[in-house]
Amino acid sequence: MDPVTALRRIAFLLERSQAATYRVKAFRTAAAAVDAMAPGEAAERVAANSLERVAGIGPRTAEVIREALAGETPGYLDRLETEAAAEPPAEGGEELFARLTGDCHLHSDWSDGGSPIEEMGRTAAELGHAWAVLTDHSPRLTVARGLSPDRLREQLAVVARLNEEWAPFRLLTGIECDILPDGSLDQEPELLERLDVVVVSVHSKLRMDPEPMTRRLEAAVRHPRANVLGHCTGRLLAGRGRPESRFDADRVFAACAGAGTAVEINCRPERRDPPRRLLRAAVAAGALFAIDTDAHAPGQLDWQRSGCARAEECGVPADRVVTTWSADRLLDWWLTGVGRPTHRRPPCAPARPRGFRRSPGAGGRRPGYFSG
Repeated sequence: MDPVTALRRIAFLLERSQAATYRVKAFRTAAAAVDAMAPGEAAERVAANSLERVAGIGPRTAEVIREALAGETPGYLDRLETEAAAEPPAEGGEELFARLTGDCHLHSDWSDGGSPIEEMGRTAAELGHAWAVLTDHSPRLTVARGLSPDRLREQLAVVARLNEEWAPFRLLTGIECDILPDGSLDQEPELLERLDVVVVSVHSKLRMDPEPMTRRLEAAVRHPRANVLGHCTGRLLAGRGRPESRFDADRVFAACAGAGTAVEINCRPERRDPPRRLLRAAVAAGALFAIDTDAHAPGQLDWQRSGCARAEECGVPADRVVTTWSADRLLDWWLTGVGRPTHRRPPCAPARPRGFRRSPGAGGRRPGYFSG
């Protein structure tokens, strides 16, 4: 077994289970160290018992490398695979999951994510996505290292450069833009115009009174550059938890439907937002939907299955799920749809992460196996 593949797969499974960041980093750092070695160097170091002299390789990761080079499945990887296989699968949503083509909400280490843009894009492609949207945070969310206008411009250049090398996968440009208390968006209008996708979310003053919160959300989703309303209640189900923000859901979802702004079905286990009763209300309002992972690490890109199950349970029609659309259809809709601007730059060039292996079939999806 290739040791880089084994190390990355371990990191993927740890991320998927929300393991501590330091544990994940150890395996991703070791994978990068081995990947940078000259051909045959890893085997030579195993023979010389010098693997752990390499920066970024410790006792646990060295053991994985030795077992992989011996042609074995590393014991730690085997244990993680067994644990993952024992997890009860989400019930339902299989057909919708098979139709997914992308993810509108993911983060990199440019803000509060844990991995580089390249790693996030490569993993999205290997999971079978045709496209994904990079949506790091906006400036005022300083706790999450939100991107200043200058940093966002720099990031756009990085994505453009990657998209010159990648195909047929596309990494679309985007942002998770804070909804400010008055309903305005936390980024320069000129920059919002340059982005492919804008996810708008509330991260502050989540306990506003219902009427001003309703007006705040209505204003945001009606903004001509708003494409997706992210984790609409802001609730957290894990740890100390956080209650839902209070607002008139009928008014907000009617505004989404009228403006052509999709309601996000957030798949993070600690969010699962919106709750089922509100998801059904959004269906009744005629809104569109985006089934998104809100991934902050590559392994978390494998979380969409649970969102598909919730969508099916609540009667979300598959043809109203924008994450089942092609990138071209997605961009055409946001260019010409209700409430959308009519002067946008053309979609970004097709893209393929260097060295990735596509899953078989047009638009086909793997069952979540990261192949390195």
